[in-house]
Order: sequence, then structure tokens, then C-alpha cells
Amino acid sequence: MKSLAELQAIRDKMRQQIDLRDSGDDRIRVVVGMATCGIAAGARPVLNAFLEEVAKRELKNVTVSQTGLEPIVEVYVPGQEKVTYVKMTPDKVASIVSEHLVNGRVVTEYTIGAAE
Repeated sequence: MKSLAELQAIRDKMRQQIDLRDSGDDRIRVVVGMATCGIAAGARPVLNAFLEEVAKRELKNVTVSQTGLEPIVEVYVPGQEKVTYVKMTPDKVASIVSEHLVNGRVVTEYTIGAAE
């Protein structure tokens, strides 16, 4: 990134490709925890990685948003139970997008159940 204008252009492109608001019950929702402690623990790069990966794959049925919870990621697929991923890092995002969002397979080793 070389300028503020370039950053704004990237932001505008992402907003066009991914609706950051909940826009219906038929969409997969990915919610990234962005409270102060979550940001300090690395939630912002995780959110950015999800936005980039979903945009790269042009997944129109996926909404990425943020919440004020711990640095967790929750995935809401219509008709299924919510899946909560914990201890997220940007490196785990591609696997979750590929396996869970695209192929419908939960990445169990990153879920809250596996962490307990």
C-alpha cells in the first residue's frame, strides 16, 4: 500500500464484493470477535484475511462481519448449528474458507469443542 487513496480503493472494492451487514437468512455468516482484547490478540488480521479470501473466491453467499467478543470466529450456515472457531490466526482462514464455507466440512481441530 502506497497511499491512503489506495487503501480506500481496496476498502471500497471489498465492500462492493462482500456485504458487511447481515442481509438475509440464506447467507453463510462469518463473525469475527473484535473487542479490544481480540484486536490485541490478532483479530484484525484474521478479519482482513477472511475478507480477502472470501473476495478472492468470489463467494457471494458469505457475509463477513465483526463482533465485540473475544478473538473467535463464528460461522452461521442456514439450517445448521453455529460453529465457533477459537484461537484464530490468519494462517487458519484459508483452511476454514476452503473446507467449511466452500465444501461444508467443519474444521474441527479449530473449534471450541477441540480447544476444551
